Amino acid sequence: MAFTMDTTLGALLDHPQAKPILDKHFPGITTNPLVGMVKGLSLNTILSTPQAAQFGLTREKVETVLTEVNKFVQ
Repeated sequence: MAFTMDTTLGALLDHPQAKPILDKHFPGITTNPLVGMVKGLSLNTILSTPQAAQFGLTREKVETVLTEVNKFVQ
């Protein structure tokens, strides 16, 4: 099962190979206590929030992460 933009952040955080990749592109995301508030949201939903831009979350960066993570899943 490949991860997509419809995958929840929580599903990515639960995947052992995804955690270091997430931290590489978004330092501190796996340990930030505020992440718990958005774990149930899809990546698309997170990107649609105004806060995403404030934290440097772009569609391109998320797609890069998904590409790297999916290399381990397939």
